[in-house]
Amino acid sequence: MAQTDKYYVPAQSVWPIVGAIGLFLIGYGAATWISSDNAQASWIFFAGCVVIIFMLFGWFGNVITESMSGLYSAQMDRSFRQGMSWFIFSEIMFFLAFFGALFYARMIAIPWLGGAGNNVMTHEVLWPTFQAHWPLISTPGGTSTTAMPWTGLPLINTVILLISSITLHWAHVSLEKGQRGPLTIGLGFTVLLGIIFLGLQVQEYIHAYQDMGLTLSSGVYGNTFFLLTGFHGLHVTLGTIILFVLFCRILKGHFTPAQHFGFQAGSWYWHFVDVVWLCLFVFVYIL
Repeated sequence: MAQTDKYYVPAQSVWPIVGAIGLFLIGYGAATWISSDNAQASWIFFAGCVVIIFMLFGWFGNVITESMSGLYSAQMDRSFRQGMSWFIFSEIMFFLAFFGALFYARMIAIPWLGGAGNNVMTHEVLWPTFQAHWPLISTPGGTSTTAMPWTGLPLINTVILLISSITLHWAHVSLEKGQRGPLTIGLGFTVLLGIIFLGLQVQEYIHAYQDMGLTLSSGVYGNTFFLLTGFHGLHVTLGTIILFVLFCRILKGHFTPAQHFGFQAGSWYWHFVDVVWLCLFVFVYIL
């Protein structure tokens, strides 16, 4: 009878409940902050972010210790791959829901409100001055905004993320070849590009609020714009943290050409984030 690998079962961990508390603080703080413009709610939101970062580093530390101690087997490696694959699939469904809301507003709701089909008098009753076009830069209350152009910061950020995918792939290939120097340089550049992307997105949001009048209160266009780009920015933040942890592990000599799924999982996630941004750039900024 063939010998089976031992399957390591970790001890009970506090990190899931810590993560749940952090997510609760983020959700409650963000909802209260947006709805009431309460400064105290912003502190709750940022406290939740700190808790999540603390949880990530603590949980990552436990997993790294278990991995370096030789507790994982080939079966565990397959479990990690399946888990990461399902996680990315759930993230795809998450963004598809928001893209679905965007397409519904653009392709169904706005034409219907504009009198498409048999709804000739709909806009005359609900919104007499309504014009069925996208982006919808006005609200029934008379608030007007400006659409965010695809040139400038959005285009620069697109180039940055595309370059980051190239540098990360270069680092991955270098790892598989056992070339530690190019691996460190490529991964370091990827982390730096992720930080630059986030900094430029903050500048874009400040410009939108202060100069363009584009806010979360700017009707369906402002809602979909900030929800899609904001959640993507959150994923870029998480991806940058993951890559930074991998960078620190590389400096400590972790990973080998034969065993490096932790690096591969972080690479999968980053490439997924890049693909989502390309879809955002096309459907939110250009079209």
